[in-house]
Amino acid sequence: MDLNHAIIKRIEEICKEKNINVCKSTLGGGKSPSAIYDLINGRTKCSKVSTIKAFCQGAGITLAEFFDRDYFNDFEE
Repeated sequence: MDLNHAIIKRIEEICKEKNINVCKSTLGGGKSPSAIYDLINGRTKCSKVSTIKAFCQGAGITLAEFFDRDYFNDFEE
Protein backbone atom coordinates (compact mmCIF):
# COMPACT_ATOMS: atom_id res chain seq x y z
CA MET A 1 0.00 0.00 0.00
CA ASP A 2 1.32 3.47 -0.81
CA LEU A 3 0.91 6.53 1.40
CA ASN A 4 -2.06 7.96 -0.51
CA HIS A 5 -3.95 4.70 -0.24
CA ALA A 6 -3.17 4.53 3.48
CA ILE A 7 -4.50 8.07 3.98
CA ILE A 8 -7.66 7.30 1.98
CA LYS A 9 -8.18 4.09 3.93
CA ARG A 10 -7.87 5.95 7.24
CA ILE A 11 -10.26 8.72 6.14
CA GLU A 12 -12.82 6.10 5.18
CA GLU A 13 -12.36 4.28 8.51
CA ILE A 14 -12.86 7.45 10.52
CA CYS A 15 -15.93 8.49 8.53
CA LYS A 16 -17.47 5.07 9.09
CA GLU A 17 -16.55 4.97 12.83
CA LYS A 18 -17.93 8.45 13.49
CA ASN A 19 -20.82 8.23 11.01
CA ILE A 20 -19.70 11.43 9.26
CA ASN A 21 -18.82 12.35 5.71
CA VAL A 22 -15.68 13.90 4.29
CA CYS A 23 -17.39 17.16 3.41
CA LYS A 24 -18.82 17.77 6.86
CA SER A 25 -15.61 16.90 8.70
CA THR A 26 -13.32 18.95 6.46
CA LEU A 27 -15.63 21.96 6.55
CA GLY A 28 -15.76 21.55 10.34
CA GLY A 29 -11.99 21.92 10.31
CA GLY A 30 -12.22 25.15 8.32
CA LYS A 31 -11.15 23.90 4.88
CA SER A 32 -12.85 23.14 1.61
CA PRO A 33 -13.33 19.39 1.15
CA SER A 34 -12.11 19.54 -2.46
CA ALA A 35 -8.51 18.65 -1.52
CA ILE A 36 -9.64 15.46 0.23
CA TYR A 37 -11.97 14.58 -2.64
CA ASP A 38 -9.13 15.16 -5.12
CA LEU A 39 -6.98 12.70 -3.16
CA ILE A 40 -9.76 10.11 -2.93
CA ASN A 41 -10.54 10.43 -6.65
CA GLY A 42 -6.88 10.21 -7.69
CA ARG A 43 -6.60 13.76 -9.01
CA THR A 44 -3.78 14.54 -6.60
CA LYS A 45 -0.98 12.33 -5.38
CA CYS A 46 0.23 14.36 -2.43
CA SER A 47 -1.97 15.40 0.45
CA LYS A 48 -0.94 18.36 2.60
CA VAL A 49 -0.70 17.82 6.33
CA SER A 50 -2.82 20.95 6.82
CA THR A 51 -5.63 19.32 4.84
CA ILE A 52 -5.45 16.14 6.91
CA LYS A 53 -5.35 18.27 10.07
CA ALA A 54 -8.50 20.11 9.00
CA PHE A 55 -10.21 16.77 8.42
CA CYS A 56 -9.08 15.61 11.87
CA GLN A 57 -10.35 18.76 13.56
CA GLY A 58 -13.74 18.33 11.96
CA ALA A 59 -13.79 14.66 12.93
CA GLY A 60 -12.79 15.46 16.51
CA ILE A 61 -9.48 13.58 16.51
CA THR A 62 -5.80 14.52 16.61
CA LEU A 63 -3.21 13.96 13.91
CA ALA A 64 -1.61 11.39 16.19
CA GLU A 65 -4.89 9.47 16.30
CA PHE A 66 -5.21 9.72 12.52
CA PHE A 67 -1.77 8.23 11.90
CA ASP A 68 -2.01 5.65 14.71
CA ARG A 69 -2.26 2.65 12.42
CA ASP A 70 0.41 0.08 11.60
CA TYR A 71 -0.15 0.42 7.87
CA PHE A 72 1.37 3.92 7.97
CA ASN A 73 4.65 2.31 8.98
CA ASP A 74 4.54 -0.26 6.20
CA PHE A 75 3.67 1.78 3.12
CA GLU A 76 5.76 1.70 -0.06
CA GLU A 77 6.98 4.86 -1.76
